[in-house]
Amino acid sequence: MNVCIKLFALTRDLAGTDEVSLELDAPVTIAAVRSALGEAVPALQPVLPSCAFAVDNEYAGNTAEIEPGAEVACLPPVSGG
Repeated sequence: MNVCIKLFALTRDLAGTDEVSLELDAPVTIAAVRSALGEAVPALQPVLPSCAFAVDNEYAGNTAEIEPGAEVACLPPVSGG
């Protein structure tokens, strides 16, 4: 199954792109996306454990399954004051 992950802020800067497409075997979970994204874009590995993920505009935990065509977003941790 093809999964397209939208990247924002720090993750976009580290990856050098705002979107990454991955081909993963179904069933696809957020944990599988997190792992595959780290392998596909090694520069993201340090921040991925702290990133939140959303599927179709709703936060999703590691066990959440992704349906074909779903919009997946990787949201980096926010810092500042």
